[in-house]
Amino acid sequence: MPLENRVAPDGTLHAGTDRGMFTGNRGVIHDPVTKTGNGKRWTTHAWITCTCEWKGRRRDVWGYQNGPGKAGWSELFFLDEVTALAAGHRPCFFCRRKDATAFSAAFASGNEDCDGRAPSMDKILHRERRLSAKLAPRSIEADVFLQLPDGTMLKQDGTFYALRSGKLLPWHFSGYGRGIELGTLIEKSHNEPFFLVTPKSTIAALEAGYVPVWHDSARS
Repeated sequence: MPLENRVAPDGTLHAGTDRGMFTGNRGVIHDPVTKTGNGKRWTTHAWITCTCEWKGRRRDVWGYQNGPGKAGWSELFFLDEVTALAAGHRPCFFCRRKDATAFSAAFASGNEDCDGRAPSMDKILHRERRLSAKLAPRSIEADVFLQLPDGTMLKQDGTFYALRSGKLLPWHFSGYGRGIELGTLIEKSHNEPFFLVTPKSTIAALEAGYVPVWHDSARS
């Protein structure tokens, strides 16, 4: 049975077989005996995104990692980095140092109240994530679309979209669908509002020049 550790753009967890491009964690949120959720949504403010391969290391996903009785961290999986950023995660400084350093610089540049250090970013993200902050969805006006950077994720009528090159790409756990022109969706937004999913501080980092890793389907 698939584990409930596939992450949607809003940070919620789902069971599925599509592993995606990245793993990561937000602390220990599983029971290693049953390999099911332990009822917690996070145990640390440091929500990170990691590479799926690191120096040949192997892990028992959602099992024991540090000996009997020690769960280690709960492996989560993301379609791509755009998805992870939308959920409120950031690049890991241990296994993705180059990306983490670039993200830190862009985050500090786009957010005046941040020095770019991990604890500072985590504090800001924790109060902005849809999941950790328990924020109500924030609708946005149609004319805002043109001001958003590539990599921003939105939701409309139950569907997640990622903004890329002037189009919105429908998101699925397995990849992105064909891009839809903004004009078409803006017309539709009069009846069905769009809601912003990506944390505003992360959007500021995207505006400041951070380029996230996209799933290959986004290029097709």
